[in-house]
Amino acid sequence: IGAAKLVVVVAIFLLTFYVISQVFEIKMDTNLGHIFARSALDAAARSTKPPRYKCGISKACPEKHFAFKMASGAANVVGPKICVEDNVLMSGVKNNVGRGINVALVNGKTGEPLDTKFFDMWGGDVAPFIEFLKSIQDGTIVLMGTYDDGATKLNEEARKLIAELGSTSITNLGFRDNWVFCGGKGIKTKSPFEQHIKNNKDTNKYEGWPEVVEMEGCIPQKQD
Repeated sequence: IGAAKLVVVVAIFLLTFYVISQVFEIKMDTNLGHIFARSALDAAARSTKPPRYKCGISKACPEKHFAFKMASGAANVVGPKICVEDNVLMSGVKNNVGRGINVALVNGKTGEPLDTKFFDMWGGDVAPFIEFLKSIQDGTIVLMGTYDDGATKLNEEARKLIAELGSTSITNLGFRDNWVFCGGKGIKTKSPFEQHIKNNKDTNKYEGWPEVVEMEGCIPQKQD
């Protein structure tokens, strides 16, 4: 009888130990699994969410450069957008864009915004645009984007003044072309920041208008 009791006690002890060890192992496995799963999710979130740079551009600008991003208008529905150093200077949301050529002026040394205007090149007069272009001070960054139509009223004088800011496409800008440009007053070379899509009924994304043109980059700060 004593031996039988001893066997039962040992059996109960072993069973209890087994059950306890199983419970603890399950809990341990669950906790470890949760920790690993969470760390994996965190790592995935970090890898899929790239760092945000000024104006949402794809990479950071070096020192002594200003980040910019801009887009032309979409047909005659969505206005253009111009952003410099994380500051949206012109957009439909700000309600300061219009048909024609939209212009933002920025201080070339500080990156501070100076002025924003739009000039109707379909139903308006080119004279005020020419006067505005002539009044721009040396060292000013000039950003331009079309909306709807930016070319019909442009004359040779206006095109020449824009070419002097560093544009190469302005001579070929036609009816309802989409165009974005970033140059500067007093620039000695042609600007690398320009995108131009011709209005072509065979390739237009929208009926009567080409697709939006977008551009981003880093503008060198003006040095003394």
